[in-house]
Amino acid sequence: MTNSEHGIIESGLTLVLGGTGKTGRRVVERLEALDVPVRMGSRSASPPFEWEDESTWAPVLRNVENVYLSYYPDLAAPGAPGAIRAFTDAAVDAGVRRVVLLSGRGEPEARDCERIVQASGLAWTVVRASWFAQNFSEDYLLDPVRAGEVVLPAGEVPEPFVDADDIADVAVEALTRDGHAGEVYEVTGPRALTFAEAVAEIGRAAGREIAFVPVGADDYAAALREHGVPEEVVGLLTYLFTTVLDGRNARPADGVERALGRPPRDFSEFAREAAASGIWNH
Repeated sequence: MTNSEHGIIESGLTLVLGGTGKTGRRVVERLEALDVPVRMGSRSASPPFEWEDESTWAPVLRNVENVYLSYYPDLAAPGAPGAIRAFTDAAVDAGVRRVVLLSGRGEPEARDCERIVQASGLAWTVVRASWFAQNFSEDYLLDPVRAGEVVLPAGEVPEPFVDADDIADVAVEALTRDGHAGEVYEVTGPRALTFAEAVAEIGRAAGREIAFVPVGADDYAAALREHGVPEEVVGLLTYLFTTVLDGRNARPADGVERALGRPPRDFSEFAREAAASGIWNH
């Protein structure tokens, strides 16, 4: 079933967790364009939301019908299942009816979190995403790209990088139209690239030389620590590169097409648009 066959839901107040993040802010923009009432779930919002402070949860859940559930830093992080269980229980108690969970592709810990949401009694949709293309333009890989050298513990294993705009489109479709409850959408790009190939495409789009340097996981972790990266983030990134990036996610999936009735955006389109914005030339 494509989106043209799905009926529009009369959407009540929608809480977007991580509303200033890569996917969350895109979800907010799309919902506001559809005149759906939105509440931001972030530390800087009013009322504020913090995963570490459960006393902030009830105020942001008040009168909410739908939730875009994006957990920071990642569902593979220690403590994520407990937080997801507690938040889901709070959402049920608050009268929430629908939840769209952003999940990680190939992460066993993320599957545990999915099962918690699926057993909650809420109408649920899981958006299970591969590696974000925007990690190169809006996150921890931006500075290395600008510096002309991306050093990562990633070898020849390909990854079908997904565009955050596609993730947001699928999430908003599930939040605002019927026919998506009980669906798991594995969202990826249309082709898999190694990190070296991705960096090369970025270099071509930006019109400059950008080197990709593979390193061992221990050396990568040591370099992160030298730059003051918190230990929990070091552990998470090392885990994602050494365990999740082992080929289990190399095959592109059809989640974007199943949810939206159109193909996913290609990495080259992302690279061209990001390069045109000048983000990599600062």
